[in-house]
Amino acid sequence: MRIALFEPEIAGNVGAVLRLGACLGVEVDLIEPMGFAWDDRRVRRTALDYIDHVAVTRHAGFGEFQARLGSRRGVPVAVAEVCDARVRIPMRAEVRSLNLASSAAIAMGEALRQTGQLS
Repeated sequence: MRIALFEPEIAGNVGAVLRLGACLGVEVDLIEPMGFAWDDRRVRRTALDYIDHVAVTRHAGFGEFQARLGSRRGVPVAVAEVCDARVRIPMRAEVRSLNLASSAAIAMGEALRQTGQLS
């Protein structure tokens, strides 16, 4: 199982997802362009020393990601059209959104639970 981030914009969020990947033992794919330079110190600061315990693959764009890993992933409409499943995290209508790392943690935790991969 993997976590794929489509054109992430905030270095700190990516760092938090890298830490999540390290803790859950899942690889993280970063689909560029990103809204920050990869060497941004905020990525490492948020990921702490966990960054050395997660496999990260960077992709130049969605096409490269799709060619490398298959067509079962994505988020924008054009990308979602090539996906065979979509997942929705239920939340109250009064609030706008969850943090990226929080959303990834909920989705990945449930996916690992359902597949029996969570220890």
